[in-house]
Amino acid sequence: MRAAGIIILIILLGVAAGGVSAGEYRGRYCSGRGDVEYLRLIDRSFDFFHPNPDSPNISMLYYPDWDCLIEGSRWPGWWVQNSYGTTYCAIPFLQEPWLTFLQNSQDMWFKHQGDGQKKCIHTGFIAPEGALCDVAKPTGAIYVQGDCNWKIHDWGFEFTAAGVVMQAELLLISRDRDAIRRYLPNLERACRFIETRRDGKSGLFLAGPASNLLAPSYGGVRLPDGSFGKGYLAGLSVTYLAALDRMVELEKLAGSAGKTALYEARRKKTRESLAQLIAPDGYFVKSLEPDGTKHGVLGQEKYGYFESVVNVDAIAFRAADQAQSERIYAQIASIPGLRPYDFIITNYPSLDDTYEAWGSRDLSGIWEYGRWVNGGAWSTVEARAMLAYYRLGKYEDVRRSNLRSMKLADDFQMDAPLKDFGKTVWFHKRLTNLCYDALGIPAATVRGLFEYVYRADGLTLYPHIPPSIEQYVQKEPIRWGEKRIWLSVKNGGPRIRSLRVNGRKWKPSAPDHVTLPYDALPKDARVELVMEGGWPSDATGRSVPNAFGTPADDALRTVELPEELRKPLHLLRVMQARLRREADADFERAYVAEALRAFDAYRVRASKDAAGAYSQMTPEKRAEISKMYEGAALNLYKGFDGLMRRYAAGDDAREKKLAGMYAGL
Repeated sequence: MRAAGIIILIILLGVAAGGVSAGEYRGRYCSGRGDVEYLRLIDRSFDFFHPNPDSPNISMLYYPDWDCLIEGSRWPGWWVQNSYGTTYCAIPFLQEPWLTFLQNSQDMWFKHQGDGQKKCIHTGFIAPEGALCDVAKPTGAIYVQGDCNWKIHDWGFEFTAAGVVMQAELLLISRDRDAIRRYLPNLERACRFIETRRDGKSGLFLAGPASNLLAPSYGGVRLPDGSFGKGYLAGLSVTYLAALDRMVELEKLAGSAGKTALYEARRKKTRESLAQLIAPDGYFVKSLEPDGTKHGVLGQEKYGYFESVVNVDAIAFRAADQAQSERIYAQIASIPGLRPYDFIITNYPSLDDTYEAWGSRDLSGIWEYGRWVNGGAWSTVEARAMLAYYRLGKYEDVRRSNLRSMKLADDFQMDAPLKDFGKTVWFHKRLTNLCYDALGIPAATVRGLFEYVYRADGLTLYPHIPPSIEQYVQKEPIRWGEKRIWLSVKNGGPRIRSLRVNGRKWKPSAPDHVTLPYDALPKDARVELVMEGGWPSDATGRSVPNAFGTPADDALRTVELPEELRKPLHLLRVMQARLRREADADFERAYVAEALRAFDAYRVRASKDAAGAYSQMTPEKRAEISKMYEGAALNLYKGFDGLMRRYAAGDDAREKKLAGMYAGL
């Protein structure tokens, strides 16, 4: 009977996935025709950003005590570099309440932004004016990379630049005038902080040890007395250029012509300076010493390695033009040791310019090659690498990364970083792992399809639909101010033939992209692209049976909820019914809806478990996964309960009304 139950369950899952014929796919978040495997991977990638019974997801990272997301249950805090890939890739399609929780997390960075008085909670150092941090908590922040020899670490300059990119992108997407007025001064302060290190002659930025994003892999410059000084850090220039691109558009949106001109001048100077950071083969070096010595030139006797992070970022954020991007990718593809286990590692071969063992590749402990920031794999970096792959049409690289991520997800081992050159999760002895970083790979699978370049007056879409997909329909909307955009593509080649918005013809901007003006776009816009030009004959899809999708819930819901979840579920259901009658409660409705999805995910997971769907896992592992689902549901209830209590204690009439409705349940 148990084996028969498993067979029936598998059949139900296949039918529910919506596959109506070979090569056609109908999923929850997307549908299409062609490469069913790829379409299913895209569909499942959306699912990580909602409660679902099949994989670790964002609901398991909500922390009600702080009303925000955290890095992971074992990592209570919010790191800049760890969140960078996931946040940047997810925010175009991220829905409420997750969007608000994300902003609450980032608010900790700006609450504790350096002002010449705040002290680092780890080192006691006083943070300089404008500096952002490595990690923040409600009680404070760490402004330098806190691991290893933090006493010699410089301030987190590239952390600060990446923080500006993420917050500016959120503001450009939301177009919320009040939010722009609130955060723009913080972002301007952060940029002034970075500008304090600009060299007037070269236009580059002088930065010391561990000031890079994936710190403390950058050792700065070894001085004659054995101490470590400053060099020109390529990653800082590339990441700051991405920040400046967004600051220009934010200042335009804010209506400040003078500041727009200031940031345009800074951007021009930064972009022009990048030529000094190029290796002979066309890729970016890691750093440049003031005397001209380059670090990160493959084959060079000293400092001879390829630095992955700055190079994938240069492609992903368009710091490199198309020709240079192709040269960078050619270098990546020519190094088999750079992606030994599908994900790109930080560098190849080992670093020989760490402050830990300057001049030597013989490193041990956490510095051992292949383990951490010296040859380990980071999903926050992999997400940006996937954006680079999409831009260059390297769709099989995207597929390979996603498939590897899905295997880890199915085993509930979404840890970061991965050691052993990307082979093994960091906490490999633990039954389950989940870090926010790891959600970057599914997020990049979604964002990379259209890239999404937000500007003050327009949104530019670069279609990057894999040739093996003949037709693609995206059912989850993209956010832009008050607009919601649903996208579909008939994928007949690499060039745009036609564009329609809500059935009306629009003129495409160029063969490779379209720009949608904000003012002309309908509030609910269905954007249809038809591509032409044909694809190579070898760009064929994989036609495989659909195995992923929404389970046949009615056939599975046989497991009762534990006692501690029953009352919260009842209260949320009643509140959901009452909120339907409220005209101005979109956020609260979305909050309750996602909370109820978490309860539903727990119930379906438990029912599938009882039916034997996870018999390959040990009972201990299944029990721990069950606790993750139960905790997610209960935490969302606690968060909503806390929100209603804050509403009741406040002065806002709308909020007090909602709190009164809740109190009367």
